[in-house]
Amino acid sequence: MYSNNRNKPRVSSNRNSRPKERPSQNAKKVSKLDPSLLVKKAESSGEAGFRTETPFHTLKLHTALLKNLENKGYESMTSIQEQTISPLLEGRDLLGISNTGSGKTAAFLIPIIEQAMKNPKVFSALVVTPTRELALQIEEEFKSLSKGMNLHSATFIGGTNINTDFKALEKKLHLVVGTPGRLLDLSNRKLLHLNKIETLVLDEFDRMLDMGFVHDVKKLVNSMVRRNQTMLFSATLEAGQKDLIDSILQDPVEVKVSSGGTASQNVDQEIIRVREGEEKFSLLTQLFEDQQMDRVIIFTETKRLADRLSKKLNHSGIKSGLIHGNKSQNFRNRMIEEFKKGETRVLVATDVAARGIDIADVSHVINYQLPMTMDSYIHRIGRTGRAGKTGRAITFVN
Repeated sequence: MYSNNRNKPRVSSNRNSRPKERPSQNAKKVSKLDPSLLVKKAESSGEAGFRTETPFHTLKLHTALLKNLENKGYESMTSIQEQTISPLLEGRDLLGISNTGSGKTAAFLIPIIEQAMKNPKVFSALVVTPTRELALQIEEEFKSLSKGMNLHSATFIGGTNINTDFKALEKKLHLVVGTPGRLLDLSNRKLLHLNKIETLVLDEFDRMLDMGFVHDVKKLVNSMVRRNQTMLFSATLEAGQKDLIDSILQDPVEVKVSSGGTASQNVDQEIIRVREGEEKFSLLTQLFEDQQMDRVIIFTETKRLADRLSKKLNHSGIKSGLIHGNKSQNFRNRMIEEFKKGETRVLVATDVAARGIDIADVSHVINYQLPMTMDSYIHRIGRTGRAGKTGRAITFVN
């Protein structure tokens, strides 16, 4: 469909770097966030502001894809979809910035599915994500959007049996989704042939390009010698990454539905100041006397505190699940599924969940500790107030 003669700049790579599933965390860091920035009333425009009046059928997509969109209840496009799908169908590179829960995943999957149907024997796309949960959700969305279309996909993430990956790679895959470490491992074993993949998506690219992932991303990019379309999507944009972004994209379309530096307008934001001598956990449990707090994600900065907090909540009669990087993938999947089904009222998590949990109707996000950065804060509170709805975020400040 596209020319393979586009001269992509190569991205310099550090050969001595080793694949990492996630950046290391320093629990001793002190947040420099100004708490006054975390207090704001929601200015939600509701579904009217989230969805446009442009129906998907104006794009003249494959009949089966349109049917699947209809079956999922996707009648009209969101703002980010309206502005990105058409140029992506034309083969343009793209930089897309939009708040979490605004429909970014479908914005890149719809063009991928459409192109795969036009050339199913040779087309393949790679989506790289910073977290395992996000990778799994993207493949789940792909399967629902491509149902009955004879397109194949697989997810390759750490914490899973690599022998299963070997089997998955034996067949033609139209979509490969994964985290950097596992993808590089499979590439180094010459099982995943990155040189045959034409389309690349870096989802939550700001995190992908930070110090924990940047070398791995460079290796992946440089291995894709046939790459002729690249898409970068995120809710935030860091000015310091501009040179690297420019080296990855060629003549891109830039779509910024949000500024990339502010939190969702759909979230009521407030702080609770913990006075000296006050018991923070007691303040937390008092919040749960409000029955409207029916589906809550609580973020901590450390895995150890997440473990302790979840245990204390359960002992207090507040049913809680738990996910962080030291838990097995099967355990994390089970915790998320129980939370989705309402079997647990609370999910306690580290930032592994800030990018990658797309759960409908999360009523509240609570930052039990002040986040290290505004970027982290934006992604955390983006778990609520999704799809045009209004959510609530509460941050404890010592």
